[in-house]
Amino acid sequence: MTTLRFGMTLPIQGQSRLMAETWEAAAGPPELARTARACEAAGFDNVSVCDHVAVPRHLAERMSTVWYDPVATLGWLAGITERVRLLSQVYVLPYRNPLQTAKSFATLDALSGGRALLGVGTGHVEAEFGALGVPFADRGRLTDEAVRALRRLFADEWGGGSGQGDDLGQQPRPLQPGGPPIWVGGSTAPARRRAALLGDGWLPQGPPKIGMQAAVAEILALREEAGKTCEPFAMGDMSAFYVGEPGWDTGRYCLAGSAGRIAERLVGRASIGVTHVQVRLRSRDVEELEDQIAAFGESVIPLVGAS
Repeated sequence: MTTLRFGMTLPIQGQSRLMAETWEAAAGPPELARTARACEAAGFDNVSVCDHVAVPRHLAERMSTVWYDPVATLGWLAGITERVRLLSQVYVLPYRNPLQTAKSFATLDALSGGRALLGVGTGHVEAEFGALGVPFADRGRLTDEAVRALRRLFADEWGGGSGQGDDLGQQPRPLQPGGPPIWVGGSTAPARRRAALLGDGWLPQGPPKIGMQAAVAEILALREEAGKTCEPFAMGDMSAFYVGEPGWDTGRYCLAGSAGRIAERLVGRASIGVTHVQVRLRSRDVEELEDQIAAFGESVIPLVGAS
């Protein structure tokens, strides 16, 4: 049987005008909590939140300025859920010192009972980098260095030592051995290479220009060349669905229809090597979203989902 795991980037906490539903603007923590709990009840593997520190005025119309802090939000979600994993999609590593990132996600992992997933990325808003005093041109190098540093910091309480006699210890320690898995986001060639060689998983951010099948094959080939084929790796994908007949326009990129039709699409993704799918379920209010999550869990996941 084909098996996949599913996640959802939660509504409300990040309201890009390209993705957010109209009802999200008037919603808040109660609706966010309802959605996260619905995902957990439906058997989703993870729920995720996004990361922007401050959106420049010239991008606000397209991006909005509603972006909850990811660590604070994931910590709050940890307290109101029990099983679902907690993913940053994605945490912009160049914005923070690796010591700070390690502290935040080790603490999250300890407090959540080992449910943290650290999705990371380089970032893309140049003005945001400027406001934080981080060189935009160095973001790729800074991300690579941060991932390597995080491996050391998660593995060893004293992994933050400078090597000059000033050893720096960090507790609490993450509950997961080696720390939270690091899933690398991005669809560009450098991002795919970073995911293959440094990550425990890949989170595409939109369709890769070379196509999904070619991108998955490329990542698998890079991992084989690096001798990493025996290590677990989460191969991600993103898709929009509506379970049933919507009776309203859900958009050209949303597949609407029966559970069988949706499962057929997902089986095709699994056949090229995808293991995890971040699902967007279209809705006109939080009640419809809860209904869609429940329907996906009841009728789609049993056809293609990992137990």
